[in-house]
Amino acid sequence: MIPEHKIQEVLERVDLVGLVSRYVELKKAGREFKGRCPFHQEKTPSFYVVPEKRFYFCHGCRASGDAVSFVQRYLGKTFIDAVRDLAREVGVDLEAAQDPGARERQQIKEATDLAAEHFRALLWEEEGRSARAYLASRGISDETARAFGLGWAPAAWTSLADRLTKAGMVEWGLNAGLVSKRNKGDGYFDFFRSRLIIPIRAPEGRPIAFGARLVDAEEGPKYLNSRESRLYNKSETLFGMDQARDEIRRRKAAVLVEGYFDCIALHQEGVKHTVALCSTALTPGHLKLLGRAEARELFLLLDGDQAGLAAVERLAGPLLAAGAAAKVALLPQGDDPDTFIRREGSAGLERLLTEARPLTNHVFLTLLPQGKEASFEEKMSALERLKPVSAQLPVGLVRSAFFAALSAWCGLPAAELEASLRSKAPPPPVKPVPKPGQPPARGAAPQGPAAPRPAPVKPPDALETLYVAAVLREPRLVVRDTFRVCDELSHPGLRLVLAHATSGHGAEDALFEAHDTIKRAVDAASRQLAEQQGSALEHYFLQLCRAIMLRRINQQLDYIKRTTSQTSGALDLSEETKQLLAQRIELLSLKKRVEEEIRPSPPGTKAPMQPV
Repeated sequence: MIPEHKIQEVLERVDLVGLVSRYVELKKAGREFKGRCPFHQEKTPSFYVVPEKRFYFCHGCRASGDAVSFVQRYLGKTFIDAVRDLAREVGVDLEAAQDPGARERQQIKEATDLAAEHFRALLWEEEGRSARAYLASRGISDETARAFGLGWAPAAWTSLADRLTKAGMVEWGLNAGLVSKRNKGDGYFDFFRSRLIIPIRAPEGRPIAFGARLVDAEEGPKYLNSRESRLYNKSETLFGMDQARDEIRRRKAAVLVEGYFDCIALHQEGVKHTVALCSTALTPGHLKLLGRAEARELFLLLDGDQAGLAAVERLAGPLLAAGAAAKVALLPQGDDPDTFIRREGSAGLERLLTEARPLTNHVFLTLLPQGKEASFEEKMSALERLKPVSAQLPVGLVRSAFFAALSAWCGLPAAELEASLRSKAPPPPVKPVPKPGQPPARGAAPQGPAAPRPAPVKPPDALETLYVAAVLREPRLVVRDTFRVCDELSHPGLRLVLAHATSGHGAEDALFEAHDTIKRAVDAASRQLAEQQGSALEHYFLQLCRAIMLRRINQQLDYIKRTTSQTSGALDLSEETKQLLAQRIELLSLKKRVEEEIRPSPPGTKAPMQPV
């Protein structure tokens, strides 16, 4: 991905008049330059270049944009290639702007993509017969297996290594943890062998790692997972989030399980707001991820055995520390979510969720069932087990509320309960700042120059974000854009997303590397478009294109009005003013044509916001 600030630097350095003049004969017209449009046949010049604002526009065919879009249109380049060509020409080093770590991340992405496709294809070939039989034994349908992108890693030692080597990616596969170097001699061997492969995906849908279940073999652990990489951080990843995100948003709740197959089984039975941990720990990163998906309530659905009860205690600390609204759904003794839902179905599970009890109630009831009536020894034992939970609570309201609830349950004074465990409370982190000339403390990392803060990314325009969200949902819509809005988006981040979505990478991958500001904006726009489907979405998209076009025309009309408002009479008109007034007539004619193309929205279709 090219950094947005570098795209902006390229646009600022390019001499737009000089660039366009290579292909169009331009003549000075006041503050602008005028010529015959290179994008359509015309006798009277209606194509203008405005160097002050770094854009061009044509009153005849409605083409407009900046230097990058001109190169795209005239030379048939992609957005990325146009930026690179112009960057070389004006001396902007795009390679230097890219972090070497980002390059490694891109390489790992490509190797992981290849591996996911390799595993997926093998599952449905003859080699994957035993894996398909295993899936059938667990009640997983072919449709569900395809939806989750399940795959098969055969027993052969170099199946994937050979494929990566042929593609020139074997070193990338090594960094991704997909292959390992041989202990003796040259070459590589596969990390996953004789295993059913479960892709772990980012919320946008791209595979970033793999879980693998041993099938038809006896050597090795039952489950094997990808190691962490520049692409995969298990403390910030939840399995199934790509499939569950929309349902979580609709229900404002999420179900949390511990196993991949628990998650897959619940989705198959219609409980589609289920996600699974990729590790044993629940982290602030996981809670942040759920928060972005608008989960206001979290249901813990863990195994109905001693390990499941212990898991609730383990997860209670970070949940209570975050002030999360969490509930515990109790499974029958010996059940796990997979076996329960196969036996009871989604209705049984929904009943279980309805009966779920708040996390604190569950913890207190589990550790001290008799409450105030418990013996001294039972209370001390319960408090000892609560130490790991209370140790994670920050000093403040959350901690005070926890001890108040505990006091009400066990009948001991809250102040004394807190005092007895106060030593376990995590102190607020304090980072010592050395004085000028003072050496860093022993064991501290050496102080280098402070890393420059990245420039903040401004939020994109609302109408343009809706345009991109619609194309991400239905990439075919871009060919219906007769106004070529795609070439004229004002936000570099949106243009990068659109370039990836329409270049064969897939809409689900387009947001993968986008800045969080862009992700949040496009995500909100996608929710706004949720009700638009099929022809209704297409009509809405056309309305968006026209609304954006009308807004640009109105902006040009406003500029002409401001510029010519000081003219006292017809005899005082300068050549520049005459040109502007002529443009005004053309713009009004164009505006009328655009407005006539707008059709009333069909019943049940919301029109996009009106241009301003």
